[in-house]
Amino acid sequence: MEELHSSDEFVKDGSVDLHGQSVIRVQTGTWKASLFIIGVELAERFAYAGISSNLIIYLTSVLNESTATAASNVNMWSGVQYILPFLGAFVADSYLGRYWTIIAASLVYLIGLILVTLSASLGSLKPSVCKYKSESCSRLRSSQFKIVFFFFSLYLIALGSGGHKPSLQAFGADQFDDENPKEKQHKISFFNWWYFGICLGTLAGVTVLVYIQDNIGWGVGYGIPAATMAMSILVFLCGTRFYRNKLPGGSPLTRVIHVFVATFYKRNAPIPFREQNQLASIQEEEVLTESRRQLLLTNEFRFLDKATIEDELDFECKTARNWRLCTAQQVEEVKLLLGMLPIWMACLMYGVVFAQSSTFFTKQGSTMDRKIGRHFVIPSASMQCFISISIILLVPVYDRIFVPVAKRLSGNERGITLLQRIGTGMFISAISMIVAAGIEIKRVKAAMDSGLIDVPSATIPMSIFWLLPQYVLFGIADVFTMVGMQEYFYDQMPDTMKSLGIAVYLSVIGVGSFLSSILILVIEKATCGKQEHCWFANNLNRSHLSYFYWLLASLSLFNLGIFMTLASCYKYKKTASTDTENAT
Repeated sequence: MEELHSSDEFVKDGSVDLHGQSVIRVQTGTWKASLFIIGVELAERFAYAGISSNLIIYLTSVLNESTATAASNVNMWSGVQYILPFLGAFVADSYLGRYWTIIAASLVYLIGLILVTLSASLGSLKPSVCKYKSESCSRLRSSQFKIVFFFFSLYLIALGSGGHKPSLQAFGADQFDDENPKEKQHKISFFNWWYFGICLGTLAGVTVLVYIQDNIGWGVGYGIPAATMAMSILVFLCGTRFYRNKLPGGSPLTRVIHVFVATFYKRNAPIPFREQNQLASIQEEEVLTESRRQLLLTNEFRFLDKATIEDELDFECKTARNWRLCTAQQVEEVKLLLGMLPIWMACLMYGVVFAQSSTFFTKQGSTMDRKIGRHFVIPSASMQCFISISIILLVPVYDRIFVPVAKRLSGNERGITLLQRIGTGMFISAISMIVAAGIEIKRVKAAMDSGLIDVPSATIPMSIFWLLPQYVLFGIADVFTMVGMQEYFYDQMPDTMKSLGIAVYLSVIGVGSFLSSILILVIEKATCGKQEHCWFANNLNRSHLSYFYWLLASLSLFNLGIFMTLASCYKYKKTASTDTENAT
């Protein structure tokens, strides 16, 4: 069998790659393919930022929702669109493959963007606009049909995003062969530059599109993302001849269930002795669906090893799938998933903190002095651009300076381990909440000193750039934790479940958004019985938002302690081709 290399001389032959998955090989170069894919993601992030970054302002000023309700709705929508990647990953890994899943999801995404544009443009679909920007606006209600149409369009975008996100990133990483040392090193850089592209697109979205929405109109501000998404589909199709396209390798859910069913059948059998670090066996008939990059046997979750024991009944199941028996390779794949579960749970608190930048940070900024010079007023949602700017400036430094220096000191090919990178970002995110609480206390004091505490529509004489430190800290935290989680959940997943790995990473943000929404609703119910004690009053000057930030900082630091304990016990994936072992 011919090996895959990063050459420009591939021909279409339908053979299998070194990982045991069927591959369509075409004329390609790994970086040519990845540049097309990063370009597509950049355009998609531009479109997404145009919808998500200013959504809380649209909900409060156009749909006339209260601050707490709008923040909760934004978090719920964000949570759904970060959970749906599980569905997209399942379809990509099991049936359509990543290439066709990307195309199908992109079309759904585009339809959702077009419908949102129509909702904000057509008189028959456009909600009634609040003219006075005061608490009395909460009494103004748009027709039920208009509201339902808008949210239907919004969740259609979430559905398209759910197929697009995990498939495109996993597809980009697929362009690099782990068996080729040079390409493996390029793939480590790919995750950094991938996030660089995400932030470049987001930066353009939160500056250009948010300004257009605030100053020209929501219809134009939503129409441009739709046109951009259409363009990204064309760009993706233009790169087709360069791609390495792995075909689906079967349902990962079925493989996982198979192991647990077989373990249940053999529950009374003794745990077999297996010598650690030996190759996991693969049955000959499963060569085309199993990963050729064989896993090494481990001692974790030993009870699952019972699924590999053969007995008399197993010999009667030779012609069909034998649910009583699994290969050692299948068992080790399930062990990988179980080992990652505690790490995933410990990352959820980061997702809760992550949700604040597009909700309460934006509402804070809307009350502050946003003038630059005499005439230009910066939209409050555009402050999110400083998260992207921080990332854009830091990623090249991290990739080209920090990693080589740390690599020489630690001997680790990534400079520091994946879990060390994630934990560093978690610590910085906790610091960002402490800083945000301090600045919020200063903002409320400025409102009180200027006599504007009971005038929610008035501009507080305090520059919006006081919020800059918390946004910059968010960006620095993202370089460590977000990129680290992307690479960790992709790298540690079994080779047949790479799209699922990206979905698991995205679900941290999704579940975190859900938890943030639930936390907001619980706190609102507990504290808003008396207006003076309400943490999330419509009049932000009378709120106690700093209490919420202190709570998030405390929970983040407590969670970091749990994460560090789990990280110290974690065993990284070992395969037959592993060159060096990672140290936690």
